[in-house]
Amino acid sequence: MSHGDEATRRIQLSLRKPWFALYAGVRPTLVIAGRGQPAQWGVGTWQVPADRSVTVGAYLFNRAWRFGQAEFSLDPGDRPSLVYRAPALPFLRGRIHVAEVDET
Repeated sequence: MSHGDEATRRIQLSLRKPWFALYAGVRPTLVIAGRGQPAQWGVGTWQVPADRSVTVGAYLFNRAWRFGQAEFSLDPGDRPSLVYRAPALPFLRGRIHVAEVDET
């Protein structure tokens, strides 16, 4: 199968910033299978390969350094809904996990 017609599926990713964060005006960058793209806080959907694992990551950038990095390897059988939680402090790591049913 050529790259252009590979089977895909949609995943949902909720990008959450803590209510109290010691940084302002910072938006997340999403990285899927090594390709970075700017994102917005909140819930969005992205297309990923349906038949293989894909690494989903996120980080924040504040003009001086990158922080809040987190990665998750999503397998084809995993629930297609992830949550990224940004850190409250601009030198900590973030977290990505599969969303609970009532968490989306």
